[in-house]
Amino acid sequence: MKTRGFEIVTKYADDVSLPVRSTKSSAGYDLAAAEDFVLPSIWKSGFLKVLWLIRHGKTVNENELTQANKILKPYLIPTGIKAYMQDNEFLLLANRSSSPLKRGLILPNGIGVIDSDYYNNQNNEGEIFIQIVNFSLKDQVVKKGDRVGQGIFMPFLTVDDEKVTSSKRVGGFGSSGK
Repeated sequence: MKTRGFEIVTKYADDVSLPVRSTKSSAGYDLAAAEDFVLPSIWKSGFLKVLWLIRHGKTVNENELTQANKILKPYLIPTGIKAYMQDNEFLLLANRSSSPLKRGLILPNGIGVIDSDYYNNQNNEGEIFIQIVNFSLKDQVVKKGDRVGQGIFMPFLTVDDEKVTSSKRVGGFGSSGK
């Protein structure tokens, strides 16, 4: 019986490599981009204009806010892989230590959590995407194969007398809260 590991999603067949640890003592498995990707810098004029207006106590209209939010939003970088694990485990997604320092790339939520029931979900086969925000001054080009995050398998604990839910995951991001 397999306990935990990675597989390539059908969409990428033999086009990507499975994650590996860089050294024997590395906790995280390096997750790489499955395709070329451009991550726009958040410091675009629409966002800067809204910051200027707020800073100077000016009115910001709804259209300006919408445009600024589009610039500030995180982007999802496909990895082409999925993870299987035991029911009492999850895959923690984290920044690579060099990404913020060298490229200005961060996970906007600090970490990501891949639950065991995300594997092979009907929405996207359980493909792992890394949410990234580019806070550097210029757009960043991520090439296929570039390491964009790391995944660490972790156990978790539950509370005594937990009410067990019968709901099943049916999709990807945000689907467990429905």
